[in-house]
Amino acid sequence: MIGILWFEQRADPFLQPVGNVFSDLVNVTPVQIAEIFESIQGEGPWAGTPSLFIRTSGCNLRCWFCDTPYTSWKPEGTAWSIDELVWRINESSATDVVLTGGEPMLLPEMQQLSSRCREHEKRITIETAGTVNQPVVCDLMAISPKLSNSVPDDPIWRDRHEAARFRPDVIRSLLTRHNCILKFVIDQPQDVQEVRQWLSHFSTIDPGTVWLMPQARTREQLAERSDWLRILAAENGFRFSSRLHIEQFGNVRGT
Repeated sequence: MIGILWFEQRADPFLQPVGNVFSDLVNVTPVQIAEIFESIQGEGPWAGTPSLFIRTSGCNLRCWFCDTPYTSWKPEGTAWSIDELVWRINESSATDVVLTGGEPMLLPEMQQLSSRCREHEKRITIETAGTVNQPVVCDLMAISPKLSNSVPDDPIWRDRHEAARFRPDVIRSLLTRHNCILKFVIDQPQDVQEVRQWLSHFSTIDPGTVWLMPQARTREQLAERSDWLRILAAENGFRFSSRLHIEQFGNVRGT
């Protein structure tokens, strides 16, 4: 088993995010980072690869099943300068850097950060919901579009989430400019039909770039849903993605 190499989360009592809106965080500091850690990539084509994760804080969506609520529902973070982040990147022995969140594409500095990663010859994955566009650089744009199964039962966020979760213009731009995969979170078998409907909006998506991933926060949920989702993925010409970090470490922060 590959263990966690190191985990760092800096606590700053003077940086307390206000409310649930990411713009509040931007006004406090330009780069809010929830956590930085080394682990394995748990999802998609590079699963199992030792990687340095830089998790930004703040999101424009509020999925009810969000497994990092400290970046969305109750965003928290610590101020980092780009130079500090680049120093951490350079110190890491991992060849892969994963820029994730929250929604990392909300950060105005993401273009600069991704370019600096490239300067240090890191292989870059950006994990995004595909609702925000920026001229970033990466080796893999891992887009996780949010289906109707993600909409929260929340009086404030329900309509905002529903209105923001599907941006076909952003998706088309990302697909044109980057090497992309599409990762869909599947909660129930009927969600796979919605994936097919979602794909009908786009004419050039290779089914082999579509990954179906169980909605699961525990090893038990992951195992149960993986059984039927593997079959459905194969029947539809899609790929199945487990969540290796949950398999190996459980639902533990910093993995």
